[in-house]
Amino acid sequence: MSPSPLEEHSNGSLRIVLTGGPGGGKTTAADLFRREIGERVVVVPESATLLFSGGLPRADEVKAQCAAQNAIFHLQRSLEIIQTSLYPERILLCDRGTIDGAVYWPPEEGDFFEQMGTTLDEELKRYDAVIFFESAAIGDLSIETGNPTRIESNREAVALDRRLRKLWSKHPNYTFVPHNPSFFKKITAGLAIMESIVAQLESARADDDDENGPSDDTATQVCEVFTGDE
Repeated sequence: MSPSPLEEHSNGSLRIVLTGGPGGGKTTAADLFRREIGERVVVVPESATLLFSGGLPRADEVKAQCAAQNAIFHLQRSLEIIQTSLYPERILLCDRGTIDGAVYWPPEEGDFFEQMGTTLDEELKRYDAVIFFESAAIGDLSIETGNPTRIESNREAVALDRRLRKLWSKHPNYTFVPHNPSFFKKITAGLAIMESIVAQLESARADDDDENGPSDDTATQVCEVFTGDE
């Protein structure tokens, strides 16, 4: 699937994806960060939560699962395009990204990315940085958040966390936020990482604009600015 003109970073918009297994704290971190720094960022909400809370059925039947993941993937892309169009000067904080659906895709139905008409590499290139919040299930803590669309057991959450990490860790600008028995300490560490990455991406964009003027390649160039260690 070649990106349409709407999907290209034609206005210099930057995207950070927050991901990880269920119960990792990414949604809480995104909301707190947005409240802290205001109009410098805009949150792209989790497409799966929007769809399932809006009435999209959850089913065990394989074709139904495939249809749901197809809808989630394309809604995620559309939400990113819409937020980029509405807030071209802000950094997008994406609550999950287009790659997450791969770990929910029924393996008997073939490769997720091939079925979506894309590749893992192409989807990784959509994002300028990845911050991975490890699931609390890794420490055998409850992942109950009050979100009725979150139905995974701790065992399922651990498996999803590991599969997601395997995919997202291939990004050149990947940062890992490990589980901590103290949720407060984990979120504090995650917020500090987010602040650092946002500052570096903004600085790189400003330097690039000063030297060359705004260009279609801005988002790609700043991908190499920050490389996180696991």
